[in-house]
Amino acid sequence: MALKVHMADYGVGNLHSIRKALENCGAKVEVVTDMRGLLEAECIVLPGVGAFDKTLERLQPVREQLVDMLRSGTPCLGICIGMQILFEGSEEGKEPGLGFLSGRVVRLKAERVPHMGWNSVQSNDRLMRGVQSPYFYFAHSFHGSPREDVVVGTTDYFGRVPTLFKKSNTYGTQFHPEKSSASGMTFLRNFVRFAEEER
Repeated sequence: MALKVHMADYGVGNLHSIRKALENCGAKVEVVTDMRGLLEAECIVLPGVGAFDKTLERLQPVREQLVDMLRSGTPCLGICIGMQILFEGSEEGKEPGLGFLSGRVVRLKAERVPHMGWNSVQSNDRLMRGVQSPYFYFAHSFHGSPREDVVVGTTDYFGRVPTLFKKSNTYGTQFHPEKSSASGMTFLRNFVRFAEEER
């Protein structure tokens, strides 16, 4: 039976590309506008659309239950802002993050901010198996800075920046796999396969 993914709709952007990409990878996707729907999920996707505080505002009613699910091993993929909210806080906002990942989100220390466009990801993680090109699409001014050993991929952008994270069965990406052509599709296909094994 196809993996059923519950994807959070924070109410701020078009989720068509990530939904279509996941469906093309064999998942059945339900977009959730009432965040309580996430609590029934066998797999969660926190998409990369929105600002730190606004995104957390939408998740506020279920934040504790959501973190409990992640800690207990429910597969999850957080993309860009969906990854950043997993940390304890961010220089972008004032609200506390979910705190699933120890550490904070900090502004890029680079000559050009935001970091926009294609860049390579160095990783030996299983989600990168079969990826022919290491280049993925980025659009961000902040990045996660963890205080625990959760970094499984990095990118060179005016220094080494962590861009792929894993803790328990939760993955977080700074890049946008849904906008990353064939490399992104292979990555998402691997995630769907991983989530199917862990559900």
